[in-house]
Amino acid sequence: MRFNQLPTPVYVVDEERLKKNLEILRGVRERTGCKILLAQKAFSCYTFYPLISEYLDGCTASGLYEAKLSFEEMKGENHVFCPAYLDGEFDEIARICDHIVFNSLRQYEKFAPRAKGASLGLRINPEFSTQGGGIYDPCAPFSRLGITKAQFKYLPDGVRGFHIHTLCEQGAEDLAETLKAFEKNFGEYFKKLEWLNLGGGHHITRDGYDIKLLESEITRLSDKYGLQIYLEPGEAVALNAGYLHTKVLEIVKNGMDIAILDASAECHMPDVLEMPYRPPLKDSGKPDEKKYIYRLSSRTCLAGDIIGDYSFDKPLNEGDILSFEDMAIYSMVKNNTFNGMPLPAIAAKRGENYEILKTFGYSDFKNRL
Repeated sequence: MRFNQLPTPVYVVDEERLKKNLEILRGVRERTGCKILLAQKAFSCYTFYPLISEYLDGCTASGLYEAKLSFEEMKGENHVFCPAYLDGEFDEIARICDHIVFNSLRQYEKFAPRAKGASLGLRINPEFSTQGGGIYDPCAPFSRLGITKAQFKYLPDGVRGFHIHTLCEQGAEDLAETLKAFEKNFGEYFKKLEWLNLGGGHHITRDGYDIKLLESEITRLSDKYGLQIYLEPGEAVALNAGYLHTKVLEIVKNGMDIAILDASAECHMPDVLEMPYRPPLKDSGKPDEKKYIYRLSSRTCLAGDIIGDYSFDKPLNEGDILSFEDMAIYSMVKNNTFNGMPLPAIAAKRGENYEILKTFGYSDFKNRL
């Protein structure tokens, strides 16, 4: 299949770009001895799990369903963390996961006796925010995520590791500062452990990321305390490795030109409205950067379903295909069928050829209601 044969809207995962990211991550593993896991909350397109398993050590899950997906489709370690486990699901989680992390001492006391054979850990809140608050900051005031120093009454005998997750699309500099606080408050326990999981949010495959600093911090922790270090990036695995191709359906005017697309921010790229952010778009510019300016929107009835304002070298026309970039992450895993909108197809790009991996229809909308 060639590009002009693709349906729209469609997510396309570029296998060569994915491999480029994986090669960078494999280099970090080989030079430091750390282990790197795919955080499925960012990217769960399991068609690519066999490829990813050639480079990484396994997956991390946020609950039973992600854990099952990893167990069924990925060769490697299977880790799970959940703020509160369901009693009826835990035995299956314990059967298929080799690392289980608990959010509180109470959760550990409740479920640890049922987790025979797994390596058990506790999530720690180092109370050191590098994000300045917001919905993605696990160290913001009143956070429910992780055990604070004041709450940490004792280290249970069966705990083998600590887990922290404090970053979001950040560099190694923020990790290094976080680790200072982490060690200051909890370092006395490190030599009693077997592993540290430094979570996700590490933008390792981004241009300009300080990989040498990351590797020096990993090596320092490993050498000083004799620990196995884990990282679990999600975005870094599939960063800039995906597209969302969409078609211009109509152009209306109301103070400016507004292009109605067959893709939706609300349904197909929810982080555009949730974060919010302006997604990159191939061959476009910022407003006023190029001659022709358009507001890109959707065919849903949500008035605020607006992707953003973009400029182009030439006018848009009905039938034109637009390609949003960096759409492998937090898109397929978060999309929805609000307003009865169809889900985009999913395709793989291999060289210049495309393969449709999955399509969706009315039953996908109906069967979830």
